[in-house]
Amino acid sequence: MNIIIKPYGRSLCYCRPDTTWERENKDFYSPDCVNEIYWTPVVFARISKAGKCVGEKFVERYYDGVGCGMLMYCAASGLSENSGDPRLLSQTPPSRGWHVTSVHQPIQDTATTPFEGSAEVKVLSEVVDKSSILPHPLFQPVVLEDEKEFVVSIAPANQSGVPVIQPPTPVILSGAKDLLEESICNASQLTSLRIGDFVAVEMRELKKLASKEDGTVAVKGEFCEKEIFCFNIIF
Repeated sequence: MNIIIKPYGRSLCYCRPDTTWERENKDFYSPDCVNEIYWTPVVFARISKAGKCVGEKFVERYYDGVGCGMLMYCAASGLSENSGDPRLLSQTPPSRGWHVTSVHQPIQDTATTPFEGSAEVKVLSEVVDKSSILPHPLFQPVVLEDEKEFVVSIAPANQSGVPVIQPPTPVILSGAKDLLEESICNASQLTSLRIGDFVAVEMRELKKLASKEDGTVAVKGEFCEKEIFCFNIIF
């Protein structure tokens, strides 16, 4: 089972391994080497029919359920723009599973990306276990035809360990169905879709979610007046 991701601001897709999938509301235990975690909301579809080079006219036949979720990207400790790590200093794309990005800007599709001089350079891992929050049960695809809100609430704990609720992050899903179907078609040009695969589309640029300094952070997602996930990030 593949998790095919269409990143925000990019036309090309990449695949996450199925070990990154979390659907059971289990708490996320951050690896020791991770300092910060970034996130982006996604809409996703479950592939129900195998295919390759799917056309727009027939794409609705290839998925049977949709949902909202989030992807987490982990920034490893000891890696900075001055660390001498070749993944940061090289102007070629980094090795599989990592990318170098300015976390507040969409990543551009260029053969070489200049990161020199940016104070926001991060090395982010895409393959951390349980970092793809794609909750079940799924919804009928028709729910994406209306302009609904997907709301994510984040609550880092204060010094007393009491969660402090931040203003929720609403995502208006206008046009999400068309964007998702377009991404399914584009992904199928490069890789064969299999029954049980997921195609997920990032809806916003990456934003900081949690850090070691924050301690435990509670995260909750709501869609269609239902709580679809609720878990803690524990460092």
